[in-house]
Amino acid sequence: MSNEQFREKMRVSVQKFIENSPFDEALWEDFAKGIFYVAGDISDPACYAALKVQLDEIERDRGTGGNVLFYLSTQPSFYASVVEQIGAAGLAQHPGGAWRRVVIEKPFGHDLASAKELNRRISTVLAERDVYRIDHYLGKETVQNVLAFRFGNTIFEPLWNRQYISHVQVTAAESIGVEGRGAYYQEAGALRDMIQNHLLQVMATVTMEAPPYFDSDAVRDERAKLLRSIRILKPHEVDSHAVKGQYGPARVGNADLLGFRQEQGVNPEAQTDTYAAVTFFVDNWRWAGVPFYVRTGKRMPKRVTDIAIRFNNAPLSLFSSSPGASDSPLAAPNLLILRIQPDEGISLRFQSKDPSGGGMKLRPVSMDFNYGSSFGSRTPSAYETLLLDALAGDSTLYTRQDMVEASWRAVEPIQNHWLENKFDFPNYEAGSWGPKASDEMLARRGHEWRIP
Repeated sequence: MSNEQFREKMRVSVQKFIENSPFDEALWEDFAKGIFYVAGDISDPACYAALKVQLDEIERDRGTGGNVLFYLSTQPSFYASVVEQIGAAGLAQHPGGAWRRVVIEKPFGHDLASAKELNRRISTVLAERDVYRIDHYLGKETVQNVLAFRFGNTIFEPLWNRQYISHVQVTAAESIGVEGRGAYYQEAGALRDMIQNHLLQVMATVTMEAPPYFDSDAVRDERAKLLRSIRILKPHEVDSHAVKGQYGPARVGNADLLGFRQEQGVNPEAQTDTYAAVTFFVDNWRWAGVPFYVRTGKRMPKRVTDIAIRFNNAPLSLFSSSPGASDSPLAAPNLLILRIQPDEGISLRFQSKDPSGGGMKLRPVSMDFNYGSSFGSRTPSAYETLLLDALAGDSTLYTRQDMVEASWRAVEPIQNHWLENKFDFPNYEAGSWGPKASDEMLARRGHEWRIP
């Protein structure tokens, strides 16, 4: 494509996908002058030579000062070789001292060994401070707000420990299937695709200690420390601490939904996990003994991602539940729910006296905070936030090398066990909340999954 053809293609996309604000023609025309297109084979050094010529021209004509942010939106197997080519072409440094940074998408490796090797190869070209491993979940407003919620207030932080919290549930449910990406997803699976990166990073943000000051290294130090504190499962513990699932065909409403093995490009005997649930424990003084239940799955009843923090019951039940209340006080605990998507916000559920009828009868009520109604302004998307941070050199919301390796270490025993064993799939219907074994995993500790 020519520059003009590519700019027009971008215009169509922006007009189609822009959210919560009108398309500004004048603003676009000004912005589009900075869009250029260089075609080439990313394995060919000539491609990077052409890119260098274009960047030198942009620096001269548009006054960039030589600053460049490379975003590797490529197949993961090319990450290391692209960075090495960037280095070989002299694009990783600038003679005038301008910054050169690289944003790398997930997955960062497919296991611990490959993640270490990828880190090793990239580190021969770039310093760690210039590598931005992007995880869009960390850019979501509610995930960021966890830090403000915990460390900017004194209400909940004194209760944020094993003395007051029974357990924590992290749910990332998707109502869709693999949407034509069956061949890719067959090699990934839910554990690798969601838990190893997104959900362990979210869990670390919820459970980390307070940093000494709000600085990218200080925040990431605490998140890394938490990830290193996750108990590593022994092989014989995996079956009781982790559940692997795969959805089968079902009729939901008036629609017949395919099972994973019937999706295009999928092996009819695939052992891929489209559902994964894991019980993690954090071996430190704050969280020792508190189970963290993390689950994710495709073809579930609804699209929702949230964190539910379940507080302990009152030491003595003085009151009874009101007639018609959906739950008894025991089954309706104090819950703090951090909603990540689709409706970002925070909800607190507690017991209140029911004013109808006589006597001291309790029923659960909720206090809700919603971003849209509270602030009334457009919330930036996760990628907007993260890309702006990368341009500004703020790596607070990006994962560091030691964090990536710690999260791979936490899931490695599960991953190995699942690879070595064959499972009787499918074991949950499309449109359901997952395999029965997942419910049984919580029931063994006297808990049950909350229905979002």
